[in-house]
Amino acid sequence: MDRCAFEIQPAHRFGGSNTAIRRPKEIACFSYDDNHQFHLGESSLRYYYQPRLPADLNRGFDTFQKLDDTGDEHLDALLETIIALEKDTGKKCEADIITWRGMVTKILTAPFDNMNGFEMNATCFQNEQKKIQRNQRMPPGMASQDLMAYWGYKFETLSVLPHSWDQTPRHEIEGREEEIVNNNAQYCSVVRTGIGGVRLVIGGEVDAVWDCKPDRKEDPINWVELKTSAEIRNDRDMMKYERKLLKFWAQSFLLGVPKIIVGFRDQQGTLRHLEELETSSIPGKVQKVGKRTWDGNICINFAASFLEWLKTVIREGGTWRIRKIEKSPVIEVFKVEESGHGDILSQDFSTWRLAT
Repeated sequence: MDRCAFEIQPAHRFGGSNTAIRRPKEIACFSYDDNHQFHLGESSLRYYYQPRLPADLNRGFDTFQKLDDTGDEHLDALLETIIALEKDTGKKCEADIITWRGMVTKILTAPFDNMNGFEMNATCFQNEQKKIQRNQRMPPGMASQDLMAYWGYKFETLSVLPHSWDQTPRHEIEGREEEIVNNNAQYCSVVRTGIGGVRLVIGGEVDAVWDCKPDRKEDPINWVELKTSAEIRNDRDMMKYERKLLKFWAQSFLLGVPKIIVGFRDQQGTLRHLEELETSSIPGKVQKVGKRTWDGNICINFAASFLEWLKTVIREGGTWRIRKIEKSPVIEVFKVEESGHGDILSQDFSTWRLAT
């Protein structure tokens, strides 16, 4: 079977009680420094500390040290971290799918995100699937898209510290408005989780920790996700915000991030107020007091059904394309290379796994 499709619509057929979910647990981590160089460990971990309000999110845009994301980093950093984990533990990191959080987010939100398309490649290696994004089709952006993106990074800079509060000098806490914004540095959490009958290992960036990482690895981590959104002035704004909450929820749900802090800004980019959201409560609020533009149960049940189906489709080597075209009611899966693993797997990972 070289080409097949999974129907997204009608989404209501995925309604009902939730599929079994395995709580995300961090098994490893890695960091990128201010030059976006890879390091094992938590050197780029940041700590949340509430910013002063109001705050001008435009400030420093001319000195923004922006990550060059034009190149494709593939899964290399994630796979290198898994190699180090396996060397350390002496055990194979078992999973059906190894991928970035962003890939699973697109699948999880597909039943209610009709406008956006995506493409990602996958391969089967030692009975595991590894997926990598190739291209994402987005709706046309506004002329100020770069500035609006900067507002989000500025909010993060205003909201985090490089050390816990008690270890940070007062001048650093109060000087965050003057700090140059640099989005090269990232802390990436690698978690083991599961949706339905599919075991996943997912890597994704985490913005900050609320207090500190617990000493016991078994304990959950009080991660914080930082997001910005326009102030809600009318029903139309509420609808837009509720749709953004779908992605906010999906991203945090997949990595086990319990809290999302939304910074609301006006049209000129001034941060006006904050709202703390518990990730687990967002789907219920959308159903009870929102416009019901999406349903978390449907998202989870759909993701479980699709991923379980995908396991039955991609069972051999070669490179496969997973594609959803804008406004399409299906996700297509088809083979693009008959043999090998394309450039999805790093040579180091292939060599390591074949030798163990």
